[in-house]
Amino acid sequence: MGCCRRSAPDYGEDFTFVSRVVKYLLFLSNFIFWVISLVMVSIGLYARSVKHAEAALAYLSVDPAVFIMVVGALMFVVTFCGCLGSLRENICLLQAFCVSLVVIFVLQLTAGILGFVFSDKAQAKVSDAITHAIEHYREDIDLQNLIDFGQREFGCCGGITYTDWSENMYFSCRKDNPSRERCSVPFSCCLLSEEKVAVLNTMCGQGMQEMEYMEAQNSIYTDGCVDKLVNWIHSNLFMLGGIAMGLAIPQLVGILLSQILITQIKDQINLQQRRGPWR
Repeated sequence: MGCCRRSAPDYGEDFTFVSRVVKYLLFLSNFIFWVISLVMVSIGLYARSVKHAEAALAYLSVDPAVFIMVVGALMFVVTFCGCLGSLRENICLLQAFCVSLVVIFVLQLTAGILGFVFSDKAQAKVSDAITHAIEHYREDIDLQNLIDFGQREFGCCGGITYTDWSENMYFSCRKDNPSRERCSVPFSCCLLSEEKVAVLNTMCGQGMQEMEYMEAQNSIYTDGCVDKLVNWIHSNLFMLGGIAMGLAIPQLVGILLSQILITQIKDQINLQQRRGPWR
């Protein structure tokens, strides 16, 4: 009684399991983000280099340039592993790339869930961050521009209310404060007239902290930026969800492509071992 044994497929000498489409698609996508990371690091380094050395070292935690550099450096390392790993068909680099993307994706997902579940604590953290930024408003031009942009765009002033600007040494209402901006608020807090004027009154926030709420709101934004930011998030949940998906999809595609390429490389290695050194 005989039986037929299934023979192994006979692959040609030029056959390879590694798909050129998967390989170069992964390389190209990583190369694009690698170039972006280089631009981010360059911008961050330039922004840091033009600042005074004392200020550059003293306010690292609130410097937007540092954030850009850290994100850019992280992107550089991860995408470099993806680029070189796919181009050289290196399993170790591809696994490092894949694991890094998985960790980043899980951290982003966890942060989003925790921010939603513990929204009160997240709001308190945001308020503390804004207060800390207000304290160093005059020490960092990038931070100053960022705060001014936020206050103009959201129509707000300070963290919780406009009197939060007393936390800044220049705008503080302390009696011993010699600053000309004592008890004032920045120009970005001012309500600007829609009518064109020859000269803008950049001192429109002068002495506003000494005024009552109802009186001050005729000249400046009196609502804090924390509440404005929360309201904006609630009003733009679909847009924010789309942005989150836009960030998540490239990561998931990168994880998928790297796993496919790793499997193909392993199959190719097994094929080479079956062929033997004499083939």
